Amino acid sequence: MKKIDIPAFSKVLVAFTMLLCLAASPAFSQSDDKFSFDVTLNSDQFFGFYPFFAGSYEVSESSAFTFYGILWSGGTGGGWGNWTEFGVGMNFTVAEGLDVNPQIGVLGGNLLSSGTDGAAVFGDGIVPNLTIGLDKSSVEGEFYLGYYAPLRDLAPANGTTLSYLHYWANFGVKASDFFSIGAHWEQLSNTGGSNVASSSSVYQWIGPYVQFSAPSGKAFARLAAGGDLVEGNDSFFKLTTGFSF
Repeated sequence: MKKIDIPAFSKVLVAFTMLLCLAASPAFSQSDDKFSFDVTLNSDQFFGFYPFFAGSYEVSESSAFTFYGILWSGGTGGGWGNWTEFGVGMNFTVAEGLDVNPQIGVLGGNLLSSGTDGAAVFGDGIVPNLTIGLDKSSVEGEFYLGYYAPLRDLAPANGTTLSYLHYWANFGVKASDFFSIGAHWEQLSNTGGSNVASSSSVYQWIGPYVQFSAPSGKAFARLAAGGDLVEGNDSFFKLTTGFSF
């Protein structure tokens, strides 16, 4: 029987508890004006359909407590033990229109802990991640980097844990308050596991995107599509619509 790394799992729970206690402190309970919440609905040919939400509460003029969740289970993740991700972090405004948001997430499911061969568990994996956002009057962009590491080893005999590196970058020009156009690049790599000999690229997407937005900034729709540079793959598409509250 595989040994479960209970100490590592416990450390993550302690860290989450400390962050949640911080969020419940009086400093976070002054005004609804400091709170923001966004929901996006996403679809692509690898993950399928997956809703995403992100919220923040302003701590100071240049920082905010953040939290997010991804319901990967809506698509391919439904076969990965109802794969679900939730995380917390801090956002820092480092310049006008430029934000840096380090976060850490925890997963429920069985993709990382057993390569989908075992039971779905809370603590399937841990996800340190970083998002850098650019939003100015004439340009927009985003960079994301996340490392999906197994938090528990529940792989059966001859099975394996899995780990992944997921990152993307996009940059666009705002032709108007309603329309923007740009380029999207994204890669997902299997970086290894307890019984994986070498890393490999799952996909590597590159192509243009178009976006239509409400001038108020309360809603948008984006379509990105293009080629997949991984041998044997053909193309990609990624459709997203989002709402801000």
